Amino acid sequence: MVQWARIRGRLQNEVGDVEYRTWLRQMTLGGLEGDEITVRLPTRFLRDWVRSHYGDRLTALWLAENRAVRRVEIRVGSGVQMAPISEPLSAPLSSPPRISPTERAVAAASPTVVVPRADDRLDAALDPRFTFDSFIVGKPNEFAYACARRVAEKPASQGFNPLFLYGGVGLGKTHLMHAIAWELTNPSQDAEEPRQPVTVAYMSAEKFMYKFIAAIRARSTMEFKEQLRSVDVLMVDDLQFLIGKDATQEEFFHTFNALVDAGKQIVVSSDKSPSDLSGLEDRVRTRLGCGMVADLHATTFELRMSILEAKATRACVPVPHKVMEFLAHKITTNVRELEGALNRLIAHANLFGRTVTLEATQEVLHDILKAHDKRVTIEEIQRRVAEHYNIRLTDMASARRARAVARPRQVAMYLAKQLTSRSLPEIGRKFGNRDHTTVMHAVSRVSELMERDSGFSEDVELLRRMLES
Repeated sequence: MVQWARIRGRLQNEVGDVEYRTWLRQMTLGGLEGDEITVRLPTRFLRDWVRSHYGDRLTALWLAENRAVRRVEIRVGSGVQMAPISEPLSAPLSSPPRISPTERAVAAASPTVVVPRADDRLDAALDPRFTFDSFIVGKPNEFAYACARRVAEKPASQGFNPLFLYGGVGLGKTHLMHAIAWELTNPSQDAEEPRQPVTVAYMSAEKFMYKFIAAIRARSTMEFKEQLRSVDVLMVDDLQFLIGKDATQEEFFHTFNALVDAGKQIVVSSDKSPSDLSGLEDRVRTRLGCGMVADLHATTFELRMSILEAKATRACVPVPHKVMEFLAHKITTNVRELEGALNRLIAHANLFGRTVTLEATQEVLHDILKAHDKRVTIEEIQRRVAEHYNIRLTDMASARRARAVARPRQVAMYLAKQLTSRSLPEIGRKFGNRDHTTVMHAVSRVSELMERDSGFSEDVELLRRMLES
């Protein structure tokens, strides 16, 4: 069934290959009975997960494809599995356009693009999870969040057009883009000045290029131009994809000018600021930088904790504070990966009916944690702890047993056990050839003191953060 194939293809594009393979690949079509579509999955666990996390989106996609469908029922069982397919282009191109080698290769090898039509839903890929309410705000992203809110409330405001959001992978650019689109297309009627929804065209830069090339091949470039220039807001994600695509850049530039001159809003995101996008034409970079440029910085420990707490609350799964602290310390660069790690942990707990513990976390996420392990050495730990407690570095391996020396030495052993992959005997050798039982006693003693003494616990955590940063 072509409609089912298109729906599965759109879901795969929206959630990404990894999440699609994990949760949605085994979906099969059960059949249509009246106004109800049945989707089947092989296990109850998968059925419950898809129903709670993707049920609303499946219903929305089916409504967009077939207005006769009013309900999607997700059940356990088997049905007819179909691979996503795409519509072929309707007409060949008689003379090749002046495009870059990359664009030419795409045009020649991709019959998967479709000709833009008047009834195309350009905002169909919006993720209902990505709203302003679900965006966790902290110091690294508060300015970008405020700018996005302003554009959503008052599009085309002076000084905010275009709005250019930039930052590293997984820091929230796409989330804010979706949130703006949702707010503009579904405005709150509770506001002091209720406003009508606006027409939003949201797409990735890659999709912009594919649509443009499809229009060239089908000789429908005027239809493509009119479709984009008739919207109130144009949103293009991951603009860096246009680097090296000269013809697409030129079309984007003209579309950009036409919309801004007409008082329409432009929102763009990229992994770098306009001035650093050296592969873009100067005229494009200049226009992008003339509005509001807002960056999203790397997350802080506090922001990562807030994100994990919010996600655990939404999932209705109790996750110990220590586990969230552990994840926030270990996965520091990518919020998407941080959320994925928590999803995996929660799924494991649900699937096997186990509680989430620190030990289980280390076991389930061993591959992710290994990739994020910072190579902290025992020598570095000893040096940092000695400096912190104002003792000599040689005291770490000395026979002195005075409390002012013995306690920092125990802390250093504890951190060596937590932050390195060294065995207990290896750690003992680094501390004056002490026995492994001495290291075990130090780890146990420090753990007890951390539970009883909040001041001591904060001290040790501070040292941990300094070593991991």
